[in-house]
Amino acid sequence: MKRLENKVAIITGAAMGQGAAEAYLFAREGAKVVAADMAEDALKETVDAINADFPGMALGVHLDVASEENWQQVVKQAVETFGTVDILVNNAGVGSRGVNYDKTDREAFDRIMGINAWGSFAGIKTVVPVMKKAGGGSIVNVSSLAAVVGVEFNAYTLTKGAVVSMTRAAAVDLGKDNIRVNTIIPGTIVTPMTKIICDYPKVLKSCEEKTCLGHIGEPNDIAYGVLYLASDEAKYVTGSDLTIDGGERFKDALELEL
Repeated sequence: MKRLENKVAIITGAAMGQGAAEAYLFAREGAKVVAADMAEDALKETVDAINADFPGMALGVHLDVASEENWQQVVKQAVETFGTVDILVNNAGVGSRGVNYDKTDREAFDRIMGINAWGSFAGIKTVVPVMKKAGGGSIVNVSSLAAVVGVEFNAYTLTKGAVVSMTRAAAVDLGKDNIRVNTIIPGTIVTPMTKIICDYPKVLKSCEEKTCLGHIGEPNDIAYGVLYLASDEAKYVTGSDLTIDGGERFKDALELEL
């Protein structure tokens, strides 16, 4: 039996990068996937690739995660098409790397907060009634290593910290409804958002040297972690943070010890 057999999953930010890897892996493991994104051309390519290998397993939908109305439409479409929603992966996000607190105005702050924090909150708010009706579910929020280690003081760091706190609070509140809520904390992963790392050898080398394993991660490294937390294999896991970073958070301490 496949790991997500008879499950229905909504995955945000599914057009490319981690989200696309998660969507493909979920379909391969038996889930009906509602792949949501604003990048419609890239999303169509991802959904077409999934359905070419696993016919009928993926549905592409437009979603602005900052819009509660959009969320309501997507959840309604998921239920009408596949019958329910068992899994929500809040993967969508935007960055503000290099734009520190003194260069961030309220408009920029509200935009990043609206996507990274409110977007996940709105997704949970909208999908929970469906999960309660179904008797439970699994929610996986994607945060960042920036939430748990000292990096740049910017809006992105704040929003990803909010995701971790939101996960723990939601886990406490929703446990009685058999809804598990967990966080994935990725380190540096090769995605379109981190394209600058791959394009500049010196930057890439610096990032690689910051990990214990000596290389940065790939989207599937995150997708497999999300798969575990979404599956029934993790039926006793909630309120947890799963860090997948190649040991990046330990490297400074390791060098000091050596």
